[in-house]
Amino acid sequence: MKTAVLSIYFTILSILSIYGAHRLWMLLLYYKHKKHEPQPKGDENYLPHVTVQLAVFNEMNVIERLMDYVVKMEWPREKLEIQLLDDSTDETIKVAQAVCERYRKLGFDIAYIHRTDRTGFKAGALNHGLKVAKGELVAMFDADFLPTPDFLKKAVPHFADNKVAFVQGCWDHLNRDFNLLTQVQAILLDGHFVFEHTARHRSNAFFNFSGTAGMWRVAAIADAGGWQHDTITEDADLSYRAQLKGWCGVYLKDLVVPAELPVEVNAFKSQQHRWAKGNAQVIRKLMKTLLTSKESLHTKAECWFHLTANCNYLLMVILAIIMVPCMILRAGTSPKMLIMTDAPFFILNAVSVGLYFGLSQREASNNKNWIRRMKYIPGLMSLGIGLGLNQAKAVLEGFFTDDIEFKRTPKLGVDQHGNAASKRAYKVPKSLVTFLELGFAFYYFAALIVSIYLRKWASVPFLWLFFSGFAYISLMSMADMQLFRRLAMDELEDHENASSFVQ
Repeated sequence: MKTAVLSIYFTILSILSIYGAHRLWMLLLYYKHKKHEPQPKGDENYLPHVTVQLAVFNEMNVIERLMDYVVKMEWPREKLEIQLLDDSTDETIKVAQAVCERYRKLGFDIAYIHRTDRTGFKAGALNHGLKVAKGELVAMFDADFLPTPDFLKKAVPHFADNKVAFVQGCWDHLNRDFNLLTQVQAILLDGHFVFEHTARHRSNAFFNFSGTAGMWRVAAIADAGGWQHDTITEDADLSYRAQLKGWCGVYLKDLVVPAELPVEVNAFKSQQHRWAKGNAQVIRKLMKTLLTSKESLHTKAECWFHLTANCNYLLMVILAIIMVPCMILRAGTSPKMLIMTDAPFFILNAVSVGLYFGLSQREASNNKNWIRRMKYIPGLMSLGIGLGLNQAKAVLEGFFTDDIEFKRTPKLGVDQHGNAASKRAYKVPKSLVTFLELGFAFYYFAALIVSIYLRKWASVPFLWLFFSGFAYISLMSMADMQLFRRLAMDELEDHENASSFVQ
């Protein structure tokens, strides 16, 4: 039994270390190609017709803000169409219709398209809009993004190259400093957008379209088979299919678009769950095709590491269960032997995480006070551990179920000053996973106390990471549930007071 448990333990650490080594490989690729910025073939005279698609669902807190920014984008008005693709079922419909009408009177070509049948969810809405779109290029922004005035001027010229299917911009964070959760989220996303996208694109590997803050060539969408809704990450699915057909993408690290980060843990978990589940569905759908294609070994490897990264959470859950027993089984191991066996794993996992996400802060566009952000790296590691159960569940659902319901992330309209457009909160469903996370928190709290009592000081930092991760995720999830109920009660009281006033 001891041999079996320790074999599983070291096998998991070895697999995780491979992904840790890949993070270091991403750093090497990034710095090797850092100065190789993509150059557009088009100039100021290249002015194709552009359609801007805004797919929304129950986004009354942010819909006006989104449209206010979209109409400020600099492009000839006669060559710009805006489609508000609204699948909403609440008051968003009235708000959206009103803001469209307001800007239509100012001379903007705005189409309000409402569906009562949400077939295909976001992918279905985008396809529905494409049927009547006027543009040969289509830009896309989610409801929580704020496109910059020069977005089109920077992105469109790259489509003068007839091989370019899509252009992806870099996400920035409108409310990074809102709370601890948003600080950690921002660093996580910076690692992806600063290093991964840049390294893959500039080393001629496939990279994925991120669903928003980007543009597509309409002809490339059609050639690749259109937006399909058999996965809930339709963006990654389409971008891989297009690149397999011979099209290419362009990633513009300096084309920065700010967006609102989820400020509450349940909203964050819902978003992460959707991304992990969707990537698992893309593995089912495309991995065999990708690995048997004629693409380079480098491209195949990067597709593998990108799509399977969330599968590591399955290993993290197993590791979380057996780590304490393994520490007990190895209690008599000499310090020298522990250093020899564990140091390589520590370097490839913990150190690679620190380097990867730490350096991303120096390389990010908003890199002021980047050194101060280093204090959030331990929290990032801890949060990654705490997400384990949520993400493992998502991966299993992606592999073994056919559920393709798109559950969007609730937005409150929070700005960089912490102000919300509305106290209206869209409820995130409760999950049994929260109580399992709480159970893991108690498990690691007990292990931490015992380790301190037995003076096993080498174990304390690792046990603390696991305990704090599961404790933060579970307790904040429960606090969010209470917050949603409080907001709902406030809204009900406001409605009743308004009704009484009218009467």
